[in-house]
Parts: sequence; C-alpha cells; structure tokens
Amino acid sequence: MSAKMKPAAETASTFKSMSQSSAEDWQVICTEARESFTTLPQRLLTHLRLLDGDFGGFPVDRLQHSLQTAELAAADGRDDEYVVCALLHDIGDTLAPANHPDVAAAILYPFVDEANHWMVKHHGVFQGYNFFHHLGMDRDMREQYRSSDYFDYTAEFIAKYDDPAFDAEKPTLDLALFEPMVARVFAQAKNSIYKVLQE
Repeated sequence: MSAKMKPAAETASTFKSMSQSSAEDWQVICTEARESFTTLPQRLLTHLRLLDGDFGGFPVDRLQHSLQTAELAAADGRDDEYVVCALLHDIGDTLAPANHPDVAAAILYPFVDEANHWMVKHHGVFQGYNFFHHLGMDRDMREQYRSSDYFDYTAEFIAKYDDPAFDAEKPTLDLALFEPMVARVFAQAKNSIYKVLQE
C-alpha cells in the first residue's frame, strides 16, 4: 500500500528536480526563506534551552555555562556580536560532542565577522590548553594556529570568558536577558549566499 502524499501548499514550487526549477519557483522559495530568517533567533534560543539541566559532569549545566560566558563578555564591554558568539559557542555540545565548535561556527558564519567566526570555530582546541594534559593529550595543540591573526583574540576569549564560566556559586542566569541581542545580531546576514535573501 502506497503512502498517502501530503498535498503541496498552494504557494509551493512544483519541480521534481532542482535543475528544472524556474525563477518563479525561486521567488516562492525565497519568500519562505525570508520568513525562516525572521524566526531563526527564536529557534536558536529554543535549542539553547535544551542545554538546561545537561551537566555532562561539569559544575554547572551547559546552559548556565553559555550564559556565564556571555555575561562575562557583556560586563567587559564587548559588542552584541561578540556576546552572542559567547552565548552560542557551545550550542552544538549535545548534537556534535566530537566537534561542537564547528556547529556553532556554521550557525554564526553568515552573521558575524571573520575574527568572531574564527574564534568560535577554534575555541575548543584553545580551551584544551586548560585540560588536554589531564587526558594525556597535548595541551599546546593550539600552537598549530600561532601564525593566525586571531590567535591572541581567541586565547583572550578563553582566558577571560570561556574558562571562568563554570561557577556553581553564581546566581542562575536567565536566557531572556540576551534575547533582544540575539535578535539584533541575526537580523542581517553579512556573509554567504543567503545575504541575497535579506536585500
């Protein structure tokens, strides 16, 4: 027995192969994509909330670590984009435990500058300076990136914000504090093909 097909929405494109799509089809798709952009901040915040109560053996749960990192950056006078990078840097922890920085970096790439993207993408190996040796690994693995223009920038992110953000004695922080900031940062793409969707 064949599965019952869901009828296509009246506004949906109808091609069976992307190579056969038309400009009119892409007008429909781009309209939907623009709507998706407007709801992206809320989807990201919803996913961050999934980190609530997930300790993974750490002194604070993954959400509080993210919030503490962002709060430290904000208190130090960092701009919205930097603070949102701090907030989202570990958003991939539960989905990609082996390469979580890549997840956050991919999410942020269209919306942040090169320095912040590089910082998020490489923060894992830089944080490793503080614990890799406990696992029999090379804590100086970050040295492979010493020639990067963003080496010191990323090392500073770890030392000032990511490393000290495991304080179990700190009052519980509320994600709602950062919601307007997330909305502002994700309001306009800076990079990638998707920039055209917001012009």
